Amino acid sequence: MTIERKFIEGSVIKLNISKFMEDALTKAGFSRVEIQRTPVLTRITAYVLNPGRVIGRSGKSINELTERIAKQFNIENPQINVIEINDRMLEPAIVANDIAYKIERSINPRKIIQRTLKNIFDNGALGAEIVISGKVAAKSARKKKIRKSIGYIPKVGDVVSLVREGRATAYPKHGAIGIKVRIVPPGTVFPDRVIKKVEIPREISNS
Repeated sequence: MTIERKFIEGSVIKLNISKFMEDALTKAGFSRVEIQRTPVLTRITAYVLNPGRVIGRSGKSINELTERIAKQFNIENPQINVIEINDRMLEPAIVANDIAYKIERSINPRKIIQRTLKNIFDNGALGAEIVISGKVAAKSARKKKIRKSIGYIPKVGDVVSLVREGRATAYPKHGAIGIKVRIVPPGTVFPDRVIKKVEIPREISNS
């Protein structure tokens, strides 16, 4: 097996594990997962709002989850670490789900974006972008995309890996609406620039 093929297969396995964890830990407030494969073990670190739901009484739930991953993905010696999220406004997946919840309750999408961005930057983010796409106005409206970004959000190159990203889908009465959130967390160091201060537009800071 070539090195390229091993790399691709490894990436596919990581993606599938990530999707599996997202489905399995929804009730625990799943945000993201980091996967590190070594010759000895596969270390899976899950970031959630409620670690107790993942671990379970006497570790029963996490042991069952570990066994399912080992069997379903043919992985020897998987080890799951669970980390509690300290700041939900810096976790794109959770922010995206919060936006979806508000859209389904007919709150104006533009107001949602402004208030959400303010909360994200109040918590120290260096950059953030929110994209909402679909029939955001009414049943008879055409599909449109609302995009708003503040700060530094790289789109190409290796530095893209420093940006956290999350997605969700809202289901109001007039059709599905996609939500994408990208956040550069506090303390992120970019090799090509230094971010000292982010200027927040007045319409955002006053929202």
